[in-house]
Amino acid sequence: MDMNNALAAFSALSNTGRLQAFRLLIRAGDAGLMSGEVATRLDAKQNSTSTQLSILQSAGLIASTREGRSVRYRANLDGMRGLLEFLMEDCCGGNPEICGPVLDEVVCCD
Repeated sequence: MDMNNALAAFSALSNTGRLQAFRLLIRAGDAGLMSGEVATRLDAKQNSTSTQLSILQSAGLIASTREGRSVRYRANLDGMRGLLEFLMEDCCGGNPEICGPVLDEVVCCD
């Protein structure tokens, strides 16, 4: 992940509603959630939720698939991993064995 992509991801996550939606989709796992279900679970308006989800998708943090007239959203774990790797890139001071266990603990599934 480059600096611009990281900044887009951080910007997307810097809003309470978007952060809550992202965390909800992480918890939903591979099944994801329909956009209306995201709105219901977050007690938010459907149109606001759609906007929030669109911003997260543009930042590469979630993905969507159309199912008839509805849209199912899932967390993009590769996007999340990319952001975490970007954050951890320089933390090791040239000793990657120090950071390896941290990433292993954070990334819980494929």
